Amino acid sequence: MDSLFLLEQQAGQEGGGTLATVGMIGIWVLIFVAMYFILIRPQRKKQKEEDALRAGVEIGDDVTTIGGIVGKVIAIREDDETLVLETGSDKIRIRFKKWAISSIDTPEKQPKKEEKKSRKNNKNEEE
Repeated sequence: MDSLFLLEQQAGQEGGGTLATVGMIGIWVLIFVAMYFILIRPQRKKQKEEDALRAGVEIGDDVTTIGGIVGKVIAIREDDETLVLETGSDKIRIRFKKWAISSIDTPEKQPKKEEKKSRKNNKNEEE
């Protein structure tokens, strides 16, 4: 009789252990999913936006590099992914890699962002 009782207890403990293991695995899966949506996905989205910005650089654009150098693009080489900037009143020319471009400061490309802001402000004023 006692041995039957001990077998039932062991079976109950093993079942609970299995359930606890499944629960623990589920928690780890949730942690990894949360990490993906909090860290990895936004970083990839930002990287795609930066790549699109750099691919959209054209001759005549005013750009700023990640080092803070401001200049006008006068040549683009697709074979080695570089561009030539002309900077300063002395018309100094410097060659940079495309990945070094931080922003495009051309006035024609800036109003798109300002239009969106002004539309939001107009909607807020109407309400």
